Amino acid sequence: MKIAIPAEGQNLESQVNRSFGRTPYFIIVNSDTMEFDVIENQAMNAQGGAGIKAGQTIVDSGAKVVIAFQCGQNAADVLNAAGIKFLKAVPGTIFEVVEKYNKQELAELTDVHPGYHGRGGK
Repeated sequence: MKIAIPAEGQNLESQVNRSFGRTPYFIIVNSDTMEFDVIENQAMNAQGGAGIKAGQTIVDSGAKVVIAFQCGQNAADVLNAAGIKFLKAVPGTIFEVVEKYNKQELAELTDVHPGYHGRGGK
């Protein structure tokens, strides 16, 4: 299964980033093989629409699951339209979070927030 996770860095030892739309990177991991690709988040410094742009990046990556601490409504709308499942991240490295996914230890992410419209994600 291809999983998308917002990341602080560019490898499996990177920490999961607390932000979805403004994360520096997305790591797309094959949960069966642990092979991964790194996507630089072009929406990170966007003036607006970061969630929509980041969501479309995930859709284009072919991921079927997103593991994140939070997600804004605009990103959630894009991901939901593509049938992508949301799971709640826990603190740790990308590798550790994928291990928890494989053990079915992650809860569904249900607390979608309205976004930061006009506040630059701050």
